[in-house]
This record gives sequence, C-alpha cells and structure tokens, in this order.
Amino acid sequence: MTKLVLETLTAWLGSGKKVGMASVVEVSGSVPGKAGARLAISKGEVVGTVGGAGLEMKVIERLRELVDSSHKPAGEVITFGLHKGAKGYEVIPLDSLCGGRVTVVLEVLIPMPHILLMGGGHCAKAIAEACQSLGWSYSVQDSRADYAVLDGSVESHHSCPSDFLMSENSDSLSRFSDILLLGHDWKEDEERLLGLLFAGYPGRLGVIGSRTKWNSFEKTALEAGIKQEALDLVNCPIGLNIGAESPEEIAIAVLAEIMAAFKDIDPDSKNWRDQ
Repeated sequence: MTKLVLETLTAWLGSGKKVGMASVVEVSGSVPGKAGARLAISKGEVVGTVGGAGLEMKVIERLRELVDSSHKPAGEVITFGLHKGAKGYEVIPLDSLCGGRVTVVLEVLIPMPHILLMGGGHCAKAIAEACQSLGWSYSVQDSRADYAVLDGSVESHHSCPSDFLMSENSDSLSRFSDILLLGHDWKEDEERLLGLLFAGYPGRLGVIGSRTKWNSFEKTALEAGIKQEALDLVNCPIGLNIGAESPEEIAIAVLAEIMAAFKDIDPDSKNWRDQ
C-alpha cells in the first residue's frame, strides 16, 4: 500500500496538483492503523488508509483544511486518543472504544514549477538551462519544425500555435505552473495569448516584450472579447527589474520572479536588516 500511495502522490505532483499526505508514525494500545500506514489526497481523490473509521475521517478532514489553506509546503503532528473519554492537552479524543493512541504526521506538498516555454530561441534556451540547475521541469513548444530545440522535455512541434492550443484544454494546461510567450514572431505570441486566455489557462502567464508590443496585444485582445480583468493578470514584461540584457541575465530575472510567486514572497518586501 505504501508503494501505491507514494507512486500516486508522485504522479499527482508531476501533473501539477497540490497534495496532502498523512503518515502514522507512532501507536500505542489497540488501534486500527499501524505505524507506517499512509494515505494521500488531492482534489477529492484519496488513496491509501491510516486505519479507517472515525480516525481516518478526522485525518482526511484536517488534511483537506491544510491543503486548501496552504500555498506553500506545510505540516503538523496530531495525536488522537481512540476513546471518547481520552484526556491530555496533546490528545484529540475520538468517539471510539478502541482505547489506543495514534500519532499522525500531516504534510502538504506543493509541486515544483513546470514552465512551458512557447518559443525555443535564445531566452528560452537560457531559461531552460537555469531550470535544470533548480530542478524545475520545463517543456518547449516551437512552431519551427526543423528548429533544434533544447535538451529536455519537448512538449510539441506544430506548424502554428493554434494547432497546439486546439489540442489542449484548461485541464491539460493546468499541468503548467507558468507559460511564457517567447516566440520569434510577435504574431505567434499574439495568437498564443488569445488562445490561452480563451482556453481559460489557470496558471501564471507571461509575455516577453515592450510597452508598444503589449499595448498592441491588449487592444487586439479587447477587440476579440477578452475581458480587461483577464488581461490585467498577464505579466508583461516578464522578469524582475534588475537591468537584465543578455538571455542569461533575463533568465535569472524571469526565474527569480517565478520563484517569488511560487514561494508567495513579495520581492520588494523588507528583509530582516531593513525591519
């Protein structure tokens, strides 16, 4: 069962899902689940068991609360007393007659960023290489079928961006935490932007470009029926303002910005020395 739970948990994380895991680490007396028992949850799915009955119901209930409220890795340790009269400030009593105690570790696991680079040019290459050093996943989609793409995951080759987007939907696109529009042709990036917004892409969406380019994209999108609220969520220009110029410097700026969003940190917040 442990192998199944861990394999399923890894698959969920790989598909971009936030996951909760409960592990029994200590037991005493008569209990339904033994040390080493595990379960994992994600979006209504449950695999494994920590013993069933009221204990499992309480564990899943609390684990869902943690998963729903946490935007970063989190955890806690809970000891349950399997008797309605269980006492002790560290024990949560359950309506049970087993009489034992079970200590469970609850964890929230957050998937690492998986970035889709739409465009395989110099900036995409630099970003992909930096992703490798961070252990982040990346995929590449480029319309140039004869273009020698980067080492790593090649998501797709299509003759035009619309072919790729037509093969996707909001659910499949959700496997990407971030999509960066880095095309060699502004028309392709505009087409990709409209397609992603109409598809309801739920992640972070960034566009490389100038003020003039974005103003043109925004005008076209509004005329196409995209709401201003959706456009306001698009990040353009991408990357922290650190004076980046070369593709390698741009990669650092872009991934630093994504890391801040991933860790829910404001890059402009004060550090301990400023406070």
